[in-house]
Amino acid sequence: MSNPFATLMSSENTSLIVVTTAAENVRAGCLVSYHTQASMKPQHYNIWLSKANHTYKIGLLANRFAVHFLAQDDLAWAEHFATISGQHTDKFAGLEVEMRHEVPLLTALPNRMIVEQISMLDDGGDHVCVTARVIEAETSGHFTPLRLSDIGNLRPAHDTSERIIEP
Repeated sequence: MSNPFATLMSSENTSLIVVTTAAENVRAGCLVSYHTQASMKPQHYNIWLSKANHTYKIGLLANRFAVHFLAQDDLAWAEHFATISGQHTDKFAGLEVEMRHEVPLLTALPNRMIVEQISMLDDGGDHVCVTARVIEAETSGHFTPLRLSDIGNLRPAHDTSERIIEP
């Protein structure tokens, strides 16, 4: 028996981003595939964070996030931020990081923006939606995004069963 929702979602081939944040001297970051522009004027952006993720937990204490758009040659960054849990490991160790607007920016990823949280929606699912206003955006120019189909079968740091957390 087929699952119509799964069939429709498999047609998506979203671009990938790394979201970073910090609160109380703790940095966090994760690979995200659920994200989109939410308003043109004013400039708003939505990102969805897994409730099982360390970045979500730190994000509850933070109000700013960096959104790093990955280019096709950034597969190693996707692997790093998807397959390692920040709960027990400093994902930023050994990486060049610049702090700006209280968020860690990965200097090797120049296509990015800094956003400030407006609201966080928890509808009872396994992710929360962060709606944010864009504070700053920068790019190195045109780039081809790294897409979900480009990463193969990366094994996420958290199992699916860890994602169901009631609001």
